[in-house]
Amino acid sequence: MATLLNPVLRRLRGLRRLPGLPRLAAEMPLRARSDGAVAGPLYSHHIPTSPLQKALLAAGSAAMALYDPYRHDMVAVLGETTGHRTLKVLRDRMRRDPEGAQILQERPRISTSTLDLGKLQSLPEGSLGREYLRFLDVNRVSPDTRAPTRFVDDEELAYVIQRYREVHDMLHTLLGMPTNILGEIVVKWFEAVQTGLPMCILGALFGPIQLSAQSLQVLVSELIPWAVQNGRRAPCVLNLYYERRWEQSLRALREELGITAPPVHIQGLA
Repeated sequence: MATLLNPVLRRLRGLRRLPGLPRLAAEMPLRARSDGAVAGPLYSHHIPTSPLQKALLAAGSAAMALYDPYRHDMVAVLGETTGHRTLKVLRDRMRRDPEGAQILQERPRISTSTLDLGKLQSLPEGSLGREYLRFLDVNRVSPDTRAPTRFVDDEELAYVIQRYREVHDMLHTLLGMPTNILGEIVVKWFEAVQTGLPMCILGALFGPIQLSAQSLQVLVSELIPWAVQNGRRAPCVLNLYYERRWEQSLRALREELGITAPPVHIQGLA
């Protein structure tokens, strides 16, 4: 196992030393090696891996992510190495939707370098932009913590999973969920229904083992049914161009998506 993963680990260490690698042309052709890996990087931060290397990375990252749900780097690796088929489905859903197709074409990114924080702060109370900024402040999180995609061997699919990561905090805002363990699990149930990504399903199923008895009871009896119902009712959340909806009322957006208020307040639960 160590021999197979050594080239991958060396590339990971190299990327930490050289964070500013130039972006490669999106149209670079896929060239497969005899072991099934792509011969060269397809986009910035891409690490070509064989199917066997992906399987080993998936197993290791799954174990670490279940042990520590806050290891976002391991959650990211798990998503990239297990979600290829599902990402194709999500990409196709985006292509068929006018707003989603525009997102795929323009490739917006959500980070402190692309957000106008002053503008968001000046928006009216209750607007999506103002409530998103409030979520970041209250929970002390940053949009810059989302890891770049590395193990997806398709440039467009790499963007799809990157977009999913970058709108994750938007889903917290839409659902009214904090970033404690219980809140993350509830969002994972919503995401599992919405996206079908294996990492979301695993997080939804196995995340609750870390909960207290009280939180587990609330989760099973009230929050999971609510998250599943909302996930089924809402249209694909990847098809929302959030950056062009900052001024929209959060209440109006929830009504548009069919998202209802949480059945219980979970800020004090864990």
